[in-house]
Amino acid sequence: MDINLISINDFNIAEIVSNIIEINNAQDALDILANCAYQDARRIVMYQENITDSFFDLKTTLAGDVLQKFSNYNVKLAIVGDFSKYSSQSLRDFIYESNKAGRISFVSTRDEAIDALSKGIRV
Repeated sequence: MDINLISINDFNIAEIVSNIIEINNAQDALDILANCAYQDARRIVMYQENITDSFFDLKTTLAGDVLQKFSNYNVKLAIVGDFSKYSSQSLRDFIYESNKAGRISFVSTRDEAIDALSKGIRV
């Protein structure tokens, strides 16, 4: 796993770049949070392919467990991917509500992720 730092107005956004699944459970999310915090990044871009598919099955409660960690540590997260492959109405509602609240964003491009995470950064 590589962590690319994107600096915007003295804030760091960490972009997680990897060829493997990095989040399989809540502890993996905590490890990523700690690694990013060590690099002074409290905003993180992750890619759908680096998160286990069970995250997107809300019955597993993994999404809630992982996202609770981000909330507890006051870290914003943007997940980049194509979420149209998931047919669950509850997941669609979850994504809609998450995007509306702004702490966790589900977006389709890296640029959208950076834009979402940049909101609230003073210029």
